[in-house]
Amino acid sequence: MSSRPVVAVLDYGSGNVHSAVKALDAAGADARLTSDRALVLDADGLVVPGVGAFRAVMEALRASRGDELIERRLAGGRPVLGICVGMQVLFERGVERGVDTEGLGEWPGVVTELDAAVLPHMGWNTVQPGEGSRLFAGLEDERFYFVHSYGAQKWLLDVQSPFPQPTLTWSTHGQPFLAAVENGPLSATQFHPEKSGDAGIRLLTNWIDGLGTANL
Repeated sequence: MSSRPVVAVLDYGSGNVHSAVKALDAAGADARLTSDRALVLDADGLVVPGVGAFRAVMEALRASRGDELIERRLAGGRPVLGICVGMQVLFERGVERGVDTEGLGEWPGVVTELDAAVLPHMGWNTVQPGEGSRLFAGLEDERFYFVHSYGAQKWLLDVQSPFPQPTLTWSTHGQPFLAAVENGPLSATQFHPEKSGDAGIRLLTNWIDGLGTANL
């Protein structure tokens, strides 16, 4: 038994996942890199990392049936956090270099290349958290670390009462893009919390604190 919330980091072949495990541990979780279906479904939280191309991430998720696990968790109201391309694939589609790929479809919209003079958008940038954000509580003036050339530049989900409105956090590189979304059990960041120093650890702590007290 663990006294800390168990967070599964989905191991589906995406690179650069060990830094996410370390950051989650530092933020107060019992983080476990795993492809075990039972653990992924039963964990207090699930983190979906993602680096590289939209299509490659989607192919790897489908090959490992990770897409089914994400959908099952969300259907049961179980928390999921997507990071970088792990956020992008939550949208309906991604278009990279003319390649149009179907995403997970949790949110409507298309991920496209940023209209900026310099790509990739790499380095530290400020964000504008939405009102009442839990992820960014106490972090409204912090900078976070981005590495990407593509992003969601519009929010198209129309949520009707009595369901709460999603909390949207924006950033700008050439043009505004979504830096984070908080939508019920599903949250995501375009930046890398695990590469964002103390601010990133505190953001992960905010997310972990919202997972509840149930442990494996």
